[in-house]
Amino acid sequence: MHSRVLPHAYVALGLPSDTIKIQQIVPNTIISLGKYGSFQANQIIGRPYHLTFEILDQPNAEDNHALRIVPAAELHAESLIADGTFPGAGEDGEGYRDLDNIDAGAMRTNRETVDDNSSQLMTMDEIEALKKGTTGAGRDIINKLLESHSGLDKKTGFSLAKYTLRKRKKYLKRFSVMPLDVSVLTHWMLEQKDATKIMELRDEIVGLIGCWANVHNGGDAFMAAENVELHPAGRWLVVDDTGGLVVAAMAERMGILYPLEPSNGDAEDKVDLRVQPEKCDKPPPQNSEHSGQYSPYRSTRGSFGHADTLASSSTRRQRPVPGMSSNNTTITVIHPNAQPNLSLLKYFSFDASDTSPSHPLHTNLKTLSWLQLLDPSSDPVYTNEPPVASDATLASWKPNKRGMYYRKRRRWDRVRGVVNETIAGGFDGLVVASLMDATSILKHTVPLLSGSAPVVVYAPHIEPLVRLADFYSTVRRTAYINLMRASVQKGQIPTPRTSTNRIPDSTEFSGQQQDEGDAENHSATINTFDFPLDPTLLLAPTIQTSRVRPWQVLPGRTHPLMTGRGGGEGYVFHAFRTLPALGKVEARGHQAWKKRKTESQI
Repeated sequence: MHSRVLPHAYVALGLPSDTIKIQQIVPNTIISLGKYGSFQANQIIGRPYHLTFEILDQPNAEDNHALRIVPAAELHAESLIADGTFPGAGEDGEGYRDLDNIDAGAMRTNRETVDDNSSQLMTMDEIEALKKGTTGAGRDIINKLLESHSGLDKKTGFSLAKYTLRKRKKYLKRFSVMPLDVSVLTHWMLEQKDATKIMELRDEIVGLIGCWANVHNGGDAFMAAENVELHPAGRWLVVDDTGGLVVAAMAERMGILYPLEPSNGDAEDKVDLRVQPEKCDKPPPQNSEHSGQYSPYRSTRGSFGHADTLASSSTRRQRPVPGMSSNNTTITVIHPNAQPNLSLLKYFSFDASDTSPSHPLHTNLKTLSWLQLLDPSSDPVYTNEPPVASDATLASWKPNKRGMYYRKRRRWDRVRGVVNETIAGGFDGLVVASLMDATSILKHTVPLLSGSAPVVVYAPHIEPLVRLADFYSTVRRTAYINLMRASVQKGQIPTPRTSTNRIPDSTEFSGQQQDEGDAENHSATINTFDFPLDPTLLLAPTIQTSRVRPWQVLPGRTHPLMTGRGGGEGYVFHAFRTLPALGKVEARGHQAWKKRKTESQI
């Protein structure tokens, strides 16, 4: 995450009313905060985060608005109220009087206090005129309101503090600049926007999903010390119907959510390693003959000596690595439409329709549709390979036509590589947050996971997850295994379920599917109503939830805040992927060498 405000970045502006405004900082524009005023965007560009500013109405300032950084002593003045001090008649309204010097017998209660509109002597017209004539960021209005209140001396310390804070939230022209992370975005969508768009996901549930899914950074694809290529790791399969919030949360835990900071020297070095040398007239590598062995990472990065290639070809034209080309620390999103709904990723400078090569998600986020996964031969992009043009033909074309040819080839190459890689399986985890039936999703995605991979399914309500946990329960698994054994003993070989995600006339993954998929395809179609899923593929299904409830803690008045939102509680289903063993498995214990003597034998 960046430490300072960058141009065209989205930030969270905390307002005195305890609300958040998500704003893109576009240079040379004016940002309006409603009743709190407006300011120039250039005034906060380049400044560090977590600063609090005051909007001062000054006629001599640019656009009649100036910003003042609030110091820490003044910013945390509200904390003095909790220590027993309350605002008094000091200079600039910031003086305080200590209640420790007041006699305890003089402390009042609000039992006989009647607070109505007549207690405030100032009218609305006078307040509006004062708002137009003051330049103290609302502090003068707060002082005038406290001075003109006829019943201020009758208030208790607690009611006086509440009254003062309420007026500060209403009239004080302050805002805080905070970085926009997943936690802030979740709170903003849940409290101020439409919570149904994110399936009522709360921050604590997002953390629970990341923990149980074991989401982490898988490391680089190459180890510099040993000069060997590592096995692909950190690959997660995701079904996200929250607009990209789950993908953003996973990418944040994996360290690939935020773009590189331009002024960072290390970031520039990383960007240099993410480009490959190519001549302007050299076509991309073709995989028409060996499309089944397509590896996006090998086709673009080559062997470990790619850094030497970059150094020796500095005079050549460099072009970015194609999208979706990484094989480590990746997120593969399966979506039902032509394009995935990842609209919330725009707040992190990523556009799925027009990706930036400098963003980590450009290479580490992969997308494919359900049609491409279940029936690749029906997808025209996957099956219709663009014709390969010779060098002489390419030289005779105009630059626009040649560029269109390269784009079509790269698109076909990218789609075919992602589909083949997904069908090959071996993912390290599965995360599902979808409105679709979880049974139909797990039926096609669980076989794509490697052994011991975690499976996490989120639902706003518990009923779908209870039904899912029953499908993988111990009782149903035992009955399923007994039926399978009975069929084998009778000589009735169970009919394997047809694998709908196998590429027709393709043998590139036949070896892996023969080793890992025989046990999975051994699921007999004995009774699909009782066994809609293979209960032997997941182990230890559990359902969990977590919710943070704010409480009001006062003597004799401790209870949850009555202003808390309702909605779905939110539950998480969790299980582990297992690889069923072939044949009959019997557990035999080791008998002790010597039996223990009982009391009757002594």
